[in-house]
Amino acid sequence: MDIGLSDQLNGTQIEPRSVHGILWLQTHFESKHWESISDGLVIIPSNDAKILAEDASNAGLNVNFINSLTKIDKI
Repeated sequence: MDIGLSDQLNGTQIEPRSVHGILWLQTHFESKHWESISDGLVIIPSNDAKILAEDASNAGLNVNFINSLTKIDKI
């Protein structure tokens, strides 16, 4: 996997998982954001994440998009 995307309450978190993912993301974001992106600290709007995932997939990257995770409490 090159890029991981996971839905959060306030958007979608971007997590580069390979050198290819990091390099591809660097071509799509300003250099001032690269360190935060490489550390997995960036959240973007979910609609933008869907477009980003499609663009990355079309470029040949493996993207894992987790739409939503919910923790179930045991009764």
